[in-house]
Amino acid sequence: MLDFAIFAVTFVVILVGAVLYLYPSSRRASGIPGLNPTEEKDGNLQDIVNKGSLHEFLVGLHDQFGPVASFWFGRRPVVSLGTVDQLKQHINPNRTTDSFETMLKSLLGYQSGLSAGATETVLRKKMYESAINTTLKNNFPLLLRLVEELVAKWQSYPESQHTPLCSHLLGLAMKAVTRLALGERFGDDAEVIRFRKNHDAIWSEIGKGYLDGSLEKSSSRKGHYDTALAEMESVLKSIVRDIKGHGAGQSSFMDSLVQAKLSEKQVMEDAMVFSLAGCVITANLCIWAVHFLSSAEDVQEKLLQECTKVLGEEPITLDKIPELKYCQQVLNETVRTAKLTPMAATLQEVEGKVDQHVIPKETLVIYALGVVLQDGDTWPLPYRFDPDRFRDEDSRKSFSLLGFSGNQACPELRFAYTVATILLSTLVRQLKLHSLDGQVVEARYELVATPKDDTWITVSSRK
Repeated sequence: MLDFAIFAVTFVVILVGAVLYLYPSSRRASGIPGLNPTEEKDGNLQDIVNKGSLHEFLVGLHDQFGPVASFWFGRRPVVSLGTVDQLKQHINPNRTTDSFETMLKSLLGYQSGLSAGATETVLRKKMYESAINTTLKNNFPLLLRLVEELVAKWQSYPESQHTPLCSHLLGLAMKAVTRLALGERFGDDAEVIRFRKNHDAIWSEIGKGYLDGSLEKSSSRKGHYDTALAEMESVLKSIVRDIKGHGAGQSSFMDSLVQAKLSEKQVMEDAMVFSLAGCVITANLCIWAVHFLSSAEDVQEKLLQECTKVLGEEPITLDKIPELKYCQQVLNETVRTAKLTPMAATLQEVEGKVDQHVIPKETLVIYALGVVLQDGDTWPLPYRFDPDRFRDEDSRKSFSLLGFSGNQACPELRFAYTVATILLSTLVRQLKLHSLDGQVVEARYELVATPKDDTWITVSSRK
């Protein structure tokens, strides 16, 4: 995965917090156009808070100052890059570190794998990807069954009934990730409910303490977060012990990690990162894809034609997924239009240059992916949902450069694409999707872009 990793996103201030802890402050002026600090101590933090999110702040920053712009986080200068051309100049495709993993593990207080050398990092990456691929292969029938159960539920609804996408598809993602990542224990709905309670408590607080300090100021919230994290860690550790005690199986992600001879702590931490991020990414990719399809009857029909041609009336299989080219375009366009992961970040390890601008060592560099994904020079009519744009080779190359496809896509995103492909290929052959008149769906830009409120559709049978 590219150094910036697509998931180190909206609350990249988490990474900033880690950087400020690990590296001394630098006051060297970069000479890059941008904002002066609003406050000496906090820099432009209050400006970010006033805009509602870091993504929305960066949209305004680049509108005002152009594709390379700067601002201040505390006493540290930050440089943001807002077009594909600037990212091409800065990205090092040979990097092996995963800044999302680094960010999330730092936030959770984990250390395993963060100080590994280049060779060990490459081996861990290959092992991690192999574990995901093996898990998908061994559990594909289970994923298909979970999707078919949801589609059958929707088929039973009268055409006038409003279907809540967020609650239903988050439930699907929770079941899929827990069963495939953590094992058979989560075939019990009560276990999934307990997992979801702790997952929500942890995920809802990620980033808040670094943005406004509110978590540390509230002993009740901090206690709730710490309890949820401790309970989740205890469950994961008990699963590791069970696998080691009974012999690793072949089905779950954690089975594969144990077979790779990782320590209990390493397995627990990797499983925590995957289960936290995997649920939210998978759920929101599915939510936005179904939402956009409900408003695009022509796209539904083209997707139906492809699925019928490739699959006939048979259920989808893992080996058929690469043949669903248009479905891949639909999911790519969903990620782009929704700005699913609006930003990423990396630390400037050596002095660098973008255009005529020198970026000093130890400057935090933000990749404003949400800005890039809406850039009209790269994406004509950028606010239109148009999967056909990915028929163009240049569009596919730009998308891959950003880390959203190809070999640079991280395992969590490939997992999400697999679940979403099963869902869409099953859904469009059974049901027509309809948007609600007058419904306005607004996004909340946190670690991923999610609808602010539940999103509703209606469905009707194709038969």
